[in-house]
Amino acid sequence: MNRIMVALLGAGAMVTSMHSLAAAFQLAEQNVSGLGRAYAGEASVADDASVVSRNPALMNKLQGTQVSVAAMYVKPDVSLQGTSTNNGVPASALDNKSIAPSAIVPSAFVTAQINDKWSLGGGMYSQFGLATEFGDDYVAGQIAGETEIVTINSGIAASYQINDKWSLALGLNHVYADAKILRNLGANKQGIPSNTEVVNLEGDDTGFGWNVGAVYNIDADNRFGFHYRSETDITFKGTFSNQLPAVAPFNGTAGKALPGSVAITLPAIAEVSGSHQLDKQTALHYSILWTGWNSFQTLAANVDNVGTVFSKDENFSNSLRYSIGTDHQWNEDLKLRAGFAYDESPADEHHMSISIPDTDRVWYSFGAEYQLSKVASVDIGVSIIRGKTQRFVEKDNSGSEWGFKSKGHASVFGLQYNHIL
Repeated sequence: MNRIMVALLGAGAMVTSMHSLAAAFQLAEQNVSGLGRAYAGEASVADDASVVSRNPALMNKLQGTQVSVAAMYVKPDVSLQGTSTNNGVPASALDNKSIAPSAIVPSAFVTAQINDKWSLGGGMYSQFGLATEFGDDYVAGQIAGETEIVTINSGIAASYQINDKWSLALGLNHVYADAKILRNLGANKQGIPSNTEVVNLEGDDTGFGWNVGAVYNIDADNRFGFHYRSETDITFKGTFSNQLPAVAPFNGTAGKALPGSVAITLPAIAEVSGSHQLDKQTALHYSILWTGWNSFQTLAANVDNVGTVFSKDENFSNSLRYSIGTDHQWNEDLKLRAGFAYDESPADEHHMSISIPDTDRVWYSFGAEYQLSKVASVDIGVSIIRGKTQRFVEKDNSGSEWGFKSKGHASVFGLQYNHIL
């Protein structure tokens, strides 16, 4: 069963780094209003009801009851070029032009002003997930295959305005997570078909967390915001099987499904932002976002009544994301946005995987808000993400070493509708 889990942790925890477009398997896309600024100032800008996700203390700045719904189309361009092998397989057999499928990331939020002091809000959105895909006949099948992780965060929050300077907020979050992982044997000397499944795992779980936020108003034109989101523990519980014989040396399951689990910790996130109205038309925003990836050092997979069948060191480090952006009120109805961000990778260069060709990346973003009426508006946003080229070698359970050069870029397109009830 050791073979069953070799690929699981090479992808299961960091499955979508280039697809999710934030550090490791973290998603940045919770709204479109922030997308146009490269998500600069998310803890200090009160654009719309989506503040529930990035700093609910900003809800006090929203009048009445407001609703925001959004969809972001993520189109990744992640390719691999084989550079070396140690088993006689041509390096060119590792080439793959697209390992990350496109995806739509939706979100929805509502806020309600209760009185001059209190506001409530809620939202559904995703902070972690997406997928990588390889063909079932890929030569390095044990470290490739198909991986999908989807998370849905359902959160509620309350904010209280202490005085003209300070607002505070507290939120509670329910996270549903679902995982599907398939791995194939790939090239081998035993004459077994390369598309033979060595991992077929599906599982889900729910977890709970909390978040707090604060806003400090220097004056009417200058503001700072802080937001912290706690860790969330997730244990994917489900079944796994493979098509390998149950006898030595394979010790497979011969197609029999067995109960098992994989535990991960979704990291804590903290953000500090500033917003400054430079004149009647133009505002400047910036953020530093910290993600506590050092909680993710080792990942282990367990089978009921068997025990730990795999344990892998990941050695993640905490990461930072820096962003700066601007809004410009072009006229009464149209607001323009632009932003730039630098996003650090938490991955250890000695523990990289083709399922997680993670790298530092930069964002170039543009967007706009158009006022349809006094109570309705739409946001559009576009981000172009460019990642560094990475070179690394990954070893599978059979001892084969596969060398790669990876390139990862992406585009994100978003549309959002806002309404004041």
